[in-house]
Amino acid sequence: MQIQINTDRHIKADERLAEFVRDALNSKLNRFTDHVTRIEVHLSDENGSTKHEGHDKRCLLEARPEGLDPVAVTEHAATVGQAITGAADKLQRKLSSLVGKLRDKHVRAPNAVYVEPDEVN
Repeated sequence: MQIQINTDRHIKADERLAEFVRDALNSKLNRFTDHVTRIEVHLSDENGSTKHEGHDKRCLLEARPEGLDPVAVTEHAATVGQAITGAADKLQRKLSSLVGKLRDKHVRAPNAVYVEPDEVN
């Protein structure tokens, strides 16, 4: 599972941030590594440098499940760390639901019923 991190000009992208993102995503999404090929992380500060209060830090996570359309979640928080953790929680729930539905679909698929052909004499 690849993790790609993108930030806007108001958030400093350094190795410490990248390590925090990788640790948070790996701890929450480790069980989906067989299903997800890549996760894109988009971090932004919606107010920029004008305001420092409120929930202006945004984390958008976009997961690319193998063979399916991308899945995205967004979290707003007061800090970048809270936004990342909250978005990881949301993505974990969303992927659990998606994988569960796929598993149910395969389990509930009707088995082919074999019918004996009529004998021709």
